Amino acid sequence: MGGRKVKEIFKRLFIIINCLFAGLFLIACLVPYLNPSVWWFMGLLGLSVPYLALTLVFFIFFWWVVKPVWSIIPIITLLIGWKQLSVLFATNKYETFTEKKDSTHIRIVDWNIRSLVGLSDKADKKRLDRATIPETIIAQNPDIICLQEFNSSAAQNNFIRFQEKYPYYYFSKDFEREKQDYQAGSVIFSKFPIVDSGKVQFPGTSSESLIYADIETPRKIIRVFTTHMQSFKFKQEDYERIEKIKNTEEKALPASKSIIEKMKLAYTKKGEQANIVRDALDKSPYPAVICGDFNDVPNSYTYFHIRNNWQDVFLATSLGIGRTYLAVAPTLRIDYILPDNNFYIQQFDLVDENLSDHLMLVADIGIR
Repeated sequence: MGGRKVKEIFKRLFIIINCLFAGLFLIACLVPYLNPSVWWFMGLLGLSVPYLALTLVFFIFFWWVVKPVWSIIPIITLLIGWKQLSVLFATNKYETFTEKKDSTHIRIVDWNIRSLVGLSDKADKKRLDRATIPETIIAQNPDIICLQEFNSSAAQNNFIRFQEKYPYYYFSKDFEREKQDYQAGSVIFSKFPIVDSGKVQFPGTSSESLIYADIETPRKIIRVFTTHMQSFKFKQEDYERIEKIKNTEEKALPASKSIIEKMKLAYTKKGEQANIVRDALDKSPYPAVICGDFNDVPNSYTYFHIRNNWQDVFLATSLGIGRTYLAVAPTLRIDYILPDNNFYIQQFDLVDENLSDHLMLVADIGIR
């Protein structure tokens, strides 16, 4: 077989591979339009969008070197999927976050605080002092604080750590245990008076909900929502299974089945929850902001359906992918601050204090 023939075979092989990746990317672009409560497996494909996009970018450069005319395949594919790419990567000029807050703006902190126990669960390491996370949050000088995985008990009253500067709060109490009067869930703290509040319990679960607080700011009343949506509920053994899958070990197949079952359940519930959240947002009588841990990436039905035509503070101000969750993969932006169009966004920052498996989100917004 001559060298020219071999070259032609390899060229055709790369064209086929390129077309396969292009097809997968275009199918993944349908994810925001297909409710995972029905099309749960599409949620899995949505997670692959950053990697499919990077592969297509590689093919652009590859074809420019080998046969420029064929670069049209990945270029057109990426242009068709531009809506997906636009929520994945922020393209603003990098600007330093100004710690001193303008008095005309409202500073909001959103953070999944991992039950205030820190990143280390090992017995040989000292557990985090429960005052550390509240002190870190208060140091940001926010006006409104939205926290997920917050808890308090008779033995550890974590409200006290906030109430001197944030006397107003609303707590979801998603999980309660009579022993030691233990309660856990999401909470909204505010410097300003809360004139009304409420909770929407997600169906089929006792540990996730949507809550809101109507807050009387100096300019007008605003409604602040926060939520902790259905997670995959991965435990340590699940992360170990993921490593087995990555390393293609012999036990990878049963590990994959266990992981996929948990992901199927999570995506099915998140589809239902996203509809409930969007309905609540549409009914807000005041300018509104939703903050929280959606447990889903921007390339998802959850994100697109909840955000709708609202703003995303990260996309409006930042540069890069904006990872907010530190486990599993480097592309997981699953925590959000989304104001409606009654607000303008002044600045935003992602703060990694190495105190949780999530990053803290800090945003300064103003009322138009």
